[in-house]
Amino acid sequence: MTRTARDLLETITGELAPDPRSNPLVPLIASGEADRDVLAVLALEQMWVIPADRRAFLQLALRSTAQPEADAFFTALAQGEALAQERLGTFAAACGVDEARASAYTPLPGCQAYPAYVAWLALNAAPADAVLALTANFSAWGGYCATIAGALRIHYGFSDEACAFFDFFAEPAPDLDRTAEAAVRAALDTGRLDENRARGYGHLLQSYESLFWRTLHRPA
Repeated sequence: MTRTARDLLETITGELAPDPRSNPLVPLIASGEADRDVLAVLALEQMWVIPADRRAFLQLALRSTAQPEADAFFTALAQGEALAQERLGTFAAACGVDEARASAYTPLPGCQAYPAYVAWLALNAAPADAVLALTANFSAWGGYCATIAGALRIHYGFSDEACAFFDFFAEPAPDLDRTAEAAVRAALDTGRLDENRARGYGHLLQSYESLFWRTLHRPA
């Protein structure tokens, strides 16, 4: 029986689901045991990640002009990063991060490996393969954001506005899911999708995602 785009997305997302032990920091935030300065560093790192990912998604959209479904997916991702960036400043301010600290901050290599690899995908990956890899990774990120948003309110006394960055990524995104499915379906129909290569990309994304959190947990 021919596998559908939805089946493929669900299968690879399940295969690439991270080991809970690969993220030592989010459980500490969930229980209120993480130091507030770690939250500040999280905000500072995201101030580098979000604009970098947005530009990478725009580049992928530009490379997808012959694949309108993939173009729509990457354009939606870029728009989402722009919205997230608008919310990030309030979280950073709640963590005590001001403009002077942000300007003086040197990002951690282990945290910036993820956006560096997304940029690599933007230049090197076939757009259809990147759609599959990125969609599989977003499931884990959304779960982390949901946990953090709840913990910030319960244990750290953050306002709804300060949690909006994480709420944004934690919310279900049915329109984006449908766009991803359409892009994968079109790629399957036209033979543009290399499942093994997409799995490899997804595996590296998940590995760099885990490295991000481990680095924040034990910064160099």
